[in-house]
Amino acid sequence: MILRLILEAVIAVLVISMVRSVIGIIAKALFQSAMRPSGQAPHRPPVSSGGELKKDPVCGTYISAATAIQKKVGAETYYFCSPGCREKFRT
Repeated sequence: MILRLILEAVIAVLVISMVRSVIGIIAKALFQSAMRPSGQAPHRPPVSSGGELKKDPVCGTYISAATAIQKKVGAETYYFCSPGCREKFRT
């Protein structure tokens, strides 16, 4: 008798948890679609429409040549994503 009550309580808790999760997912989707003007895609960060991408020799990040931090060593130009990477660079 007691074992049956415990089992029913555990099942009830599991069912309630699953229902709350499903309702949360649905509510989140509805809220996000309501906040976005109709007919528009989700916001994406701007991407540079022009320019060549260069690879930072320190961390491997690709950055736009137009916005990268540059360092010339002899005839070679190196492109960096941050001042920290430029400082770590060794030729």
